[in-house]
Amino acid sequence: MSLIQKLPQPEAKFDLYFLAYDSPNALSHSNHWSDRQGIIELTHNYGTEDDPNYIIANGNSDPGRGFGHVCISVDNIQAACQRIEDAGYKFQKKLSEGRMHHIAFALDPDSYWVEIISDNRAEDTQNIKDTDPSTYRMNHTMLRVKDHTKSLDFYQDIMGMSLLRTNESPSSKFNLYFLGYVPGANNDVNTNPLEGVLELTWNYGTEKDRDFRYHDGNSEPQGFGHIAISVDDLDAACGRFEEKGVRWKKRLTDGRMKNVAFVLDPDGYWIEVVQNERLKPRANW
Repeated sequence: MSLIQKLPQPEAKFDLYFLAYDSPNALSHSNHWSDRQGIIELTHNYGTEDDPNYIIANGNSDPGRGFGHVCISVDNIQAACQRIEDAGYKFQKKLSEGRMHHIAFALDPDSYWVEIISDNRAEDTQNIKDTDPSTYRMNHTMLRVKDHTKSLDFYQDIMGMSLLRTNESPSSKFNLYFLGYVPGANNDVNTNPLEGVLELTWNYGTEKDRDFRYHDGNSEPQGFGHIAISVDDLDAACGRFEEKGVRWKKRLTDGRMKNVAFVLDPDGYWIEVVQNERLKPRANW
């Protein structure tokens, strides 16, 4: 990935870093950070690097379970995983482990999970030794949801996404739902070559447990912060959300930052809403 924007916030003692794949082969090459589908925002709070007791909750263990992982799609998965291992990074799951030999999970320096999937069939690339990072994609972000019906309704009706594909696993008692902004999608899309996809994981039966909650990552133990969407007209979009009766974490008029809003999804995950600066310039960032 490339660092495409840094937004220092020294008065608040944190900095924001926006990373994306930005080679000439990238889907959003040279675009403004608000005009991309595949992007990762890293937030660094000053001084945490000097605190030996500071630990991030990666979302995959209690009491902070909720967010699951981000995912990159690569050209040749065996070679890509070997390149990551050669760089000294650890794996939550290697290709050779478990039942699924077509996906792997690397660990970043804070132990967040990074899923690795392939644009090509793993069976066809096992003898290929080279990988080209300029072809990689920031494919998706995974969130666990309590009630798949409520979440699918929210992300389709309120957020305007389309259901791209569904992976049902009744023997393991969970389903995966992949959503994104793909016009005309009809639950039959090959999502591997895409960027900016949202994966929702629903474990059967959680919707029946009145006391069941997933962790949003913003209360202790902290880790994951939010997903974000950029819109054509920020004021109009927030007006529409208001009419739809969304729950707000922050309206545009709240606080000092008048160029961002935060909507809450059915599980309480934060969704940042910003202006697409290519479509209608608004903020100088």
